[in-house]
Amino acid sequence: MLPDKLRTRLEETLAKLPEIEAQLADPEVLSDPSALQRLGKQHTELSELKELYTRYFQAEKTLHEAEELIEQSDDPDLVALAREERENALKQLEQYGRILTLKLLPRDPNDEKNVIIEIRPAAGGEEAALFAADLFRMYTRFAERKGWKYEVLDAEPSDLGGYKYVVFSIQGEGAYSQLKHESGVHRVQRVPVTESGGRIHTSTATVAVLPEAEEVDIQINPQDLIIETFRSSGPGGQHMQKNETAVRIIHKPTGLTVSCQDERSQLQNRERAMRILRTRLYEMEQERLRQERDQQRRTQIGTGERSEKIRTYNFPDRRVTDHRIGLTLHDLEGVLDGDIQPFIDALIAEEQAKKLESLNV
Repeated sequence: MLPDKLRTRLEETLAKLPEIEAQLADPEVLSDPSALQRLGKQHTELSELKELYTRYFQAEKTLHEAEELIEQSDDPDLVALAREERENALKQLEQYGRILTLKLLPRDPNDEKNVIIEIRPAAGGEEAALFAADLFRMYTRFAERKGWKYEVLDAEPSDLGGYKYVVFSIQGEGAYSQLKHESGVHRVQRVPVTESGGRIHTSTATVAVLPEAEEVDIQINPQDLIIETFRSSGPGGQHMQKNETAVRIIHKPTGLTVSCQDERSQLQNRERAMRILRTRLYEMEQERLRQERDQQRRTQIGTGERSEKIRTYNFPDRRVTDHRIGLTLHDLEGVLDGDIQPFIDALIAEEQAKKLESLNV
């Protein structure tokens, strides 16, 4: 059965549905695509919530009727049927109640967004750069498993086939909700290919997962930008870049600088650079708001949490351990091939448990 506190919260939430329906009929809203999209999404979510609550209410009604029949009837067949209905109703109440509870939890407004992921080697030199490439493959294989698309936005290979940095986007439903807990320092323990003595070294790489900002999320004044072009540092010979197709964008108010040179046209590089810049500015604004709400809470780039080692990939023991939840999987090859869903599910479950605790349910 739903606790009274959650039932009250549910009814208060559903009370907003008529107001949203009225707004959707407002001519001003109909002429505003962004408002129409936002309210349409809210209407869909509340309508689904209402349908679930209707099913829950019906199961609750069935339960009460079955219990009354069990208490009052002298007919063994009717009592047996009522008991069966009661068991089915209890199962439905448990199922619908769990779904309703999760839907009532405070939501991260970025959960449904696409993501931009930045991977950079930290401690370990060339071995860290190789590990950065392993992480890049792990996330792109995860995206492929989910049927999502990914796109490299900017990258600089290292001498031995790793990455000095790689920035890429992943587009998929709920991508941020699935990947946001991947931000932090990832540690690898293995014998490097550069080590002739066969000793195990520890190297690290940082992963930043940012919700990709849309144009409606943050507006950039063109006058605040310095846009420079230069020649890409690509392969030589017949592929040598003779035109200045690479683009560097400097955001004067914040000093943020973004460069892109992977595409062959200046326009494509400029579009990619703007996507990265918009996302970084959005994350800066989100971080500022988080600090205002709670000075002790720190997440994502530029916070104390980034220095924490969140996960260790141990090659000698073929295991991967997530230190935040104490989960160890003895399937190193599978994890590096993109099978990170067990970690993601456990981290989401922990996040939901904390939210439930904050609601005292």
